[in-house]
Amino acid sequence: MQVAIKLIFAQVGIDQILDTGAATSQSIADGWDKQWLDLLQNNTSDNLYGALTNLGIFFAVGTLLFFMIQFLKDLISYEYTRPISALIWPFIVVVLLSNSGNGSILSNLTLGVRNFLNTVNQQVVVSADADKIYQQALNMSVAEEVAGSFLRPCQSLTGQQQNECFKQAAEKVNVLWQKYRNTYGNKGWINRLQTKVDNIRYGTGIVSETSFNSLLGSTVQTSIKNFLVSLQYAFQNLIEATMLLIAALGPIAVGGSLLPVAGKPIFAWLTGFLSIGIAKISFNIIAVLTAAVIVNGPGQNASVDPDLMWFIIFLGILAPILSLLVAAAGGFAVFSAISSTASLVKERI
Repeated sequence: MQVAIKLIFAQVGIDQILDTGAATSQSIADGWDKQWLDLLQNNTSDNLYGALTNLGIFFAVGTLLFFMIQFLKDLISYEYTRPISALIWPFIVVVLLSNSGNGSILSNLTLGVRNFLNTVNQQVVVSADADKIYQQALNMSVAEEVAGSFLRPCQSLTGQQQNECFKQAAEKVNVLWQKYRNTYGNKGWINRLQTKVDNIRYGTGIVSETSFNSLLGSTVQTSIKNFLVSLQYAFQNLIEATMLLIAALGPIAVGGSLLPVAGKPIFAWLTGFLSIGIAKISFNIIAVLTAAVIVNGPGQNASVDPDLMWFIIFLGILAPILSLLVAAAGGFAVFSAISSTASLVKERI
């Protein structure tokens, strides 16, 4: 999801507010894609993933001794039933860690799963203009602070100087309203905010600090919102970094899967990878649904003046926590399903 609002609190040109932030967000997304390709496709010995693959092979060779001991023990105790089914694990490890020159099969499968999860996530974002709804809800939440950043310097002035300052600030803000209307249409929340600005511009006398803050918010509230928007942006980057870290540890998990234990490391690795993907998708679903409630509710009514600070708090703190809880529950279900399927296959072979 684009987070074009990130640059709103810096007093730059209106065009940069909406356009540069989107370009920055897209460049960061492209940067993560490049990191994935550099890590998983350039699988040479001097590459990080290549070195980890060699370490996974070392673990596989080391644990092969324990596997053979258990294999011979089962061969004596259970004749040929369990030992034959256990032979599939050395085959899986060899196939996954083999390098054909364009990366190992494991690295290609990992990249494929990541691309699939990203495709699902993208479908969530683009469905029913979800990205546009999300961005509109963010703009609704911070638009007062944007207008206030232009009008606030006029408070310290008096008389004609203040009127001239309000006039110039209002012209800048009107460009912002027009940007919003070009993007979202003539929404009620845009008209409501424009009325607030007009009340300050055309009001009589000096605007007091209290009345000004009641109309367009305070600098403290602006700082808090800026922090919380950055916090949810940081969470999305953390998800990407965690998924990439888990992907890099795949060869070690595969190499340790020859240990004669019930819970194979490859199951835990796959569960962790899918859980992070679930967290990413869950966060976007939560953000989109919450944004839709705001846009389709107070966003359509010009007479309603809601305090949308809760939405920024929800995005920055509560939504990441909720998405991680959903991912933990989903990960447990995935691990149970994988373990049960593996046991069923082992019994039938």
